[in-house]
Amino acid sequence: MRQEIDAGLPEPRQPFAWAIRSGGLLFTTHGPVQPDGTILQSGIREQARLALENLRRTLERAGGGLDGVVQATIYLLDAADMAPVDEVYREFFHPPYPNRASVVVAGLVAPGMRFEIQAIAALPG
Repeated sequence: MRQEIDAGLPEPRQPFAWAIRSGGLLFTTHGPVQPDGTILQSGIREQARLALENLRRTLERAGGGLDGVVQATIYLLDAADMAPVDEVYREFFHPPYPNRASVVVAGLVAPGMRFEIQAIAALPG
């Protein structure tokens, strides 16, 4: 059974949920989405920070936290952004780090979006 978690973000315009709880796990994806639903038009550090803050808030609303993240996939438009993203990532995650894949893609769905993260987290209880 799956349960949608309120991520505190506007209703997506596409057919997806910000976060789904199922079997003690949380499945969630975040980009640099601002409270009004627009994409932060800024540098990679600011975009990564906002997306990771959205991830943190979503996990907390589900009763968990960043320490529960076991798998993450990062999507970037430019491989040169990996080093600054890693700097920001270390503000949110600490050893032992979640398992992670980083993928450079030709584009992301929203204009101006340069960063997206998909995560699977174990939830307490």
